[in-house]
Amino acid sequence: MTNESELNKLITGCKNKDRKSQKRLYELYNKRLFILCNRYCRNEAEDVLQVAFIKIFNNIEKYEGSGSFEGWIKKITINTAISAYHKRNILQNSNDIVDYEEFSIDDKYADVVSQMSAQNILELINSLPDIYRVTFNLYAIEGYKHNEIAEMLQISEGTSKSQLSRARKMLQEKLEHTTLKEKNIKYA
Repeated sequence: MTNESELNKLITGCKNKDRKSQKRLYELYNKRLFILCNRYCRNEAEDVLQVAFIKIFNNIEKYEGSGSFEGWIKKITINTAISAYHKRNILQNSNDIVDYEEFSIDDKYADVVSQMSAQNILELINSLPDIYRVTFNLYAIEGYKHNEIAEMLQISEGTSKSQLSRARKMLQEKLEHTTLKEKNIKYA
């Protein structure tokens, strides 16, 4: 990774439309942003990444150096991924659901989760249906609040809460299945 002064030179170069600076910035962040895109748009992550970088380069003059540059480009990337969902009308098929119940992973699964690799956990999350995965990622991984998620996804707060609850429940069921599978392997 580059230090802050190198990053500032790259940003200045990108503001001046310098192709070498744009290429270097892309090389620095494309893998991390691709992983982010993949969390939201599995099948079109590469396309979303390209659109996000176009938006980053077209709007880089708006970045004034206050706050984290990486945070700024992540926000653009997340918004681009959410826009891709809206274009595909995936989110418009979800109804406003208000039967929200607080749900957390049981302590009995904490040991299973602690033994899983980050890759296994991501695969588990990626196995969720799209709308639940998106809501879970925005809330649990990115740290957005339900009112922010509701605004981004154009749903009600109650729907956001319900989708998160259902995502957690599905994850818990998948963990239970994983636990049973491991027990069967140990005792076979």
